[in-house]
Amino acid sequence: MVESTPVKSDTPSPPETASGGWKPDFPDGGLQAWSVAVGAAGLLFCSFGYINSFGVYQEYYQTHQLADKSPEQISWLGSLQVFFLFSGTLLGGPLFDRYGSTIVWPSSLTFVFAVMMTSLCKEYYQFMLAQGLLEGLSSGMIMAPGLAAVSHYFFKNRSTALGIAVGGSSLGGVIFPIALTKMLNHASLGFGWAVRICGFIMLAVLLVSSAVVRPRLPPRRKKIFLPSAFTDAHFTGLIACNFFLSIGLFIPMFYLPSYAMHNHALSTTLSQYLVAILNAASFFGRILLGILADRLGRLNVLCVAALTTAVLCFCWTKATSAAAIIVFAAVYGFTSGAVVSMLSACFAQVPRDPRNIGTYMGMGMFCVAFGALIGTPISGVLVSWHGFWEASVFAGMAILVGGLMVPAVKTLAGKGILSRF
Repeated sequence: MVESTPVKSDTPSPPETASGGWKPDFPDGGLQAWSVAVGAAGLLFCSFGYINSFGVYQEYYQTHQLADKSPEQISWLGSLQVFFLFSGTLLGGPLFDRYGSTIVWPSSLTFVFAVMMTSLCKEYYQFMLAQGLLEGLSSGMIMAPGLAAVSHYFFKNRSTALGIAVGGSSLGGVIFPIALTKMLNHASLGFGWAVRICGFIMLAVLLVSSAVVRPRLPPRRKKIFLPSAFTDAHFTGLIACNFFLSIGLFIPMFYLPSYAMHNHALSTTLSQYLVAILNAASFFGRILLGILADRLGRLNVLCVAALTTAVLCFCWTKATSAAAIIVFAAVYGFTSGAVVSMLSACFAQVPRDPRNIGTYMGMGMFCVAFGALIGTPISGVLVSWHGFWEASVFAGMAILVGGLMVPAVKTLAGKGILSRF
């Protein structure tokens, strides 16, 4: 009997267990692993965190440069940012799996360039190109490598580590709205220098973070994209679930300042601070519920967080006083932050080979991006034609559908509904 010569792969594969799955031989800690998590937090601080501050721009544009545009037209800028943030991962994720963290450097410089160009914009189409398209796309190409690199180092504590990384976007969503609100209302600065100062802050943070984030595993030398992933029912189920979640999730984030001013509950300045309050609470939600997810199951925490967020959306317009609106912003930030954190953690657990995590994240988030693209403009039309109550119901129903789909996703993954998964 002649033995066949095994074919050697161009890159080593993780060892397999007896059941055929990949053995989770991850460091799950150590200085380098946690440094990568903190570095990824810096990347998301500048990219996703800055985009989280769009509620301040929404309110400012309505009374300044784009006062002749309707709220839904202005909200398209934020929707495009979020859309290209997620769809940009379609490039950033696979390129990270193929070439490593070198993709972060040109993406970071492009993002800072887009922010600087935004500071010079005067017309609607200029904001659409610089802030909507270029900022969104480059931020997605920054975010995907950061999240994928963290997943290389963590398995048992992956939700915790990703919670720290995604928590960076919450810190950005606190600092940038406060800074913008102060600077936009400062007579000697104005819009241009307010935005440019944010750009210089991001440049410094991105230079340090880009140097820290490094992959642990060797690159995948074969395909860039993995279309066979869409034949995995677990993966496609997660996409469908998160698609509906993304439709409604960003609506209160964009429209809460406008709602507070519409009800005359808060002044213009205090209304803009609602975005910072929401993101501050989101920071704790992403980390604390991330820790809980590693012990109770990521899909379990996603389901509970989504259903709780949906209920809050239904109650949104019942908050009419200043205190009630502030409390709503804090509680909504906490629960919705967990939903955002679980998005990347759940996609990261699908591929058997951890070298494919970036590609799976990129392809999955690209599909989810279309939900974020249509959600806030639809709510803008509802606000203009009807009112905030209709927008809150629309957001709540979309998130409720996504949350109720989670048990089906667990079944497709071959896990029991009550399992710790």
